[in-house]
Amino acid sequence: MRGFLAVHRDRGGDGGASRGDQGYAPTMSNTIALYPLSNFTFSTKEAQPEEDPSVSARLQRLQNNYEDFGMRRTVEGILVVHDHGHPHILMLQIANAFFKLPGDYLLPGEDEISGLKKRLDDRLAPPGNSGLAMEGADWEIGDCLAQWWRPNFETFMYPFVPAHITKPKECKKLFLVQMPEKSASCPLVFARLISAAEVLAVPKNMKLLAIPLFELYDNAARYGPQLSAIPHLLSRYNFIYQ
Repeated sequence: MRGFLAVHRDRGGDGGASRGDQGYAPTMSNTIALYPLSNFTFSTKEAQPEEDPSVSARLQRLQNNYEDFGMRRTVEGILVVHDHGHPHILMLQIANAFFKLPGDYLLPGEDEISGLKKRLDDRLAPPGNSGLAMEGADWEIGDCLAQWWRPNFETFMYPFVPAHITKPKECKKLFLVQMPEKSASCPLVFARLISAAEVLAVPKNMKLLAIPLFELYDNAARYGPQLSAIPHLLSRYNFIYQ
């Protein structure tokens, strides 16, 4: 599946992780079922070129957007599956170097949840003429796990608004997205019964990587502070591996 899906393991190990003492009953009430990576079907679709040719161009567009509409609002999804009994996050890789979560900025006045679903459709849903597309994938949007703020027209973002900043330029919210259980279907009605969220179509100019939490943890040098913080954000949950 090279070119649109890979299970990423750079830091050793077989991807598995101890689930701890099976007799331990966690006090947290946030229990989430994770489904295996093998539940999902992956394909490709037309390339989606980046809007900006450079970082400076992206920041200039952000400034233009701010002058016209005010603070930009961005939403991204943390899509969680498991492989070998360990949580993995589905991320897009661009140009074999840049990692990002699926999502994008919202239009002025657009609702966060419906806007995120639309961005997930744009990035990962099969194209409309594929026979597998539906009127909207069954994206189950969960908790908002983090807010990151851009105080200036610069690349740096922070998980807080600095005290001297009264007008941040961008707010990015990261939402948990629970991937669905595999649908039961027969070949004759497969296209009607399958959940669109089970078929992920990746733009040809990107790769979809399943990156384990142990690879992200304490690895800001490769993934940046936002992505490397995801293991901390998910530590509040008790995962059940289906």
